[in-house]
Amino acid sequence: MRERIDSLMGRARIDLGELVAIPSVADPRQYPPEECLRAANWVVDRFAEAGFTGLGLHETSDGSRAVFGVRPAADPNAPTVLLYAHYDVQPPLDEAAWHTPPFELTESGGRWYGRGAADCKGNIVMHLTALRALGDDIGVNLKLIVEGSEEQGTGGLEDFVVRNPELLRADAILVCDTGNAAVGVPAATVTLRGLANVVVSVEALAGELHSGMFGGPAPDALAALVHILATLRDADGNTTVTGLDNGQTWSGAPYPAEQFRSDARLVEGASLLGDGTVSDMVWARPAVTVLGIDCPPVVGSAAAIQPHARARLNLRVPPGTDAVKAQDALVAHLQAAAPWGVRVTVEREALGQPFEARSGGPAYRALAAAMREAYGREMAYLGQGGSIPLCNVFAETYPEAEVVLMGVEEPLALIHAPNESVDPGEIARLAHAEALFLSGYRK
Repeated sequence: MRERIDSLMGRARIDLGELVAIPSVADPRQYPPEECLRAANWVVDRFAEAGFTGLGLHETSDGSRAVFGVRPAADPNAPTVLLYAHYDVQPPLDEAAWHTPPFELTESGGRWYGRGAADCKGNIVMHLTALRALGDDIGVNLKLIVEGSEEQGTGGLEDFVVRNPELLRADAILVCDTGNAAVGVPAATVTLRGLANVVVSVEALAGELHSGMFGGPAPDALAALVHILATLRDADGNTTVTGLDNGQTWSGAPYPAEQFRSDARLVEGASLLGDGTVSDMVWARPAVTVLGIDCPPVVGSAAAIQPHARARLNLRVPPGTDAVKAQDALVAHLQAAAPWGVRVTVEREALGQPFEARSGGPAYRALAAAMREAYGREMAYLGQGGSIPLCNVFAETYPEAEVVLMGVEEPLALIHAPNESVDPGEIARLAHAEALFLSGYRK
């Protein structure tokens, strides 16, 4: 099987190059919607070549199009496996920070660079490579769903699943949108943190005031906002939202501190935050991040007291904590932390519950065996600090199904950042493991 995979990697490179060249950012304010349609049709064409039938584009409630198709097994009683990925990508952000063109797959240092090379177009190509290696030798019924708005978090596919439960029903669901602990270290992700986003706004004055004439007694909205944000972490860097437990611990595979320091590219002298292990902090505890602040830029700023300011916050919610209650706690904390009688309003944005997989069933056992053969080592069970709300929808809609999270992403991939890349060896090894899984999985 590995020889077949190796012989297909040239085709995989061509496929990924074609797909990365399509700037399928699902935000019409930044890129034409026709680019997402072009990517969706590319997926239809390639999976038709891989033996899928009934392929079509299904419009979802957020206006994006999901690709769905089936490939029945010879035995109708064979288990059904749903393959998932998404064809939309993050915007390139600062194109000047890229070492290579973001929408041109470029090989450098043994890695393939380009927006979406790992997240998640590399996983689409991984599916195709596994299917091509198997040919007609597939003992399970296959379903495919590739969505087009995952990165926007607008919930199109989540709503589609609820409205079409029989269409996507399966015994095992391979959500290929996560990845390994490191290159060559196979893993299944078994927990995801949820999220609770808010925008906090501070109003202190009717308008700008001269800082010389009024500075001192006049309340400064930007300074008030900084004060509020400072209450969200203690001196050690622990997230300290009143009412949220920040002492949970992680019992699965560890995340070595030195590996994390390297993966996160800390500047020299910077400390890791929190009083727990790295695994505790990224997989088991809440974490608040300031995503953005509206205030005057340094260049062009005037000697004036700011009347208003606002910030967008992202709270990651660990398994075992309800995301609604976490968002309630964050809102109450921000309002209570307001100094000097300034007016604080909090707008609730995205909300997603954390997820914990049931990992003891036949699909996980089959995957562990497949990973062992493909990688030559045992599969680790990891957490993931990110959020995939779709997993909760799958678990609630199909309570008997095993939801398995895996994929070609790993820390060096720099997903969502400039210079995203994929290790082609990960595509090959994961395609090998998926092919073995599809051959060996039985209920």
